[in-house]
Amino acid sequence: MHVHDHDEFDPENPLNKPDVPEEVQEAIRTLLRWAGDDPEREGLIDTPKRVGRAWLEYCEGYQEDPAIHLSRVFEEVGGYDEIVLLKDIPFQSHCEHHMAPITGKAHVAYLPDKKVVGISKLARVLHGFARRLQIQERLTAEVAQCIWDHLEPQGVAVVIEAQHGCMTGRGVKTHGVEMTTSRMLGCFLEDHRSRKEVMALMGFG
Repeated sequence: MHVHDHDEFDPENPLNKPDVPEEVQEAIRTLLRWAGDDPEREGLIDTPKRVGRAWLEYCEGYQEDPAIHLSRVFEEVGGYDEIVLLKDIPFQSHCEHHMAPITGKAHVAYLPDKKVVGISKLARVLHGFARRLQIQERLTAEVAQCIWDHLEPQGVAVVIEAQHGCMTGRGVKTHGVEMTTSRMLGCFLEDHRSRKEVMALMGFG
């Protein structure tokens, strides 16, 4: 997919917004026609470009390896041997079945062994995987496995709570229902007391 070189100034595109190929725009026009609207009416003229650019943002996770955010670690942990937890990280993803929004929050924790990272990096890992077409179960597992592989901690715990647009906006049209998924690795999987501790810290008494 062609994207503008951000070092070049295009007078027809002063904000340097990404180009949307004509074939992508036509696909969106086709969808609009099939849904029953007229893509040539005034309010929809620019919609194919807007939708194309929006999907580049929604799926920008394909352009990065989320593990890059865990590449800078600190090994001088000063004897710290307690749980590191980032709670209530908001995120948005899209489901791979209906391309409908998945919106929610994640709780990400690990028990360091010899490596720690800046706490914001945990959120960046989450967003790197979330900005792809996903299912919640896989998203939960990918975040946990990435932290496990690159920080080599004693344990990792990831819990995600989210609502799915494919349930709220179509099908059963059930609002206010959240799906919760979790993945435990290391001590949080193997030791009941450790798992109970991290779940309590996350707010799941």
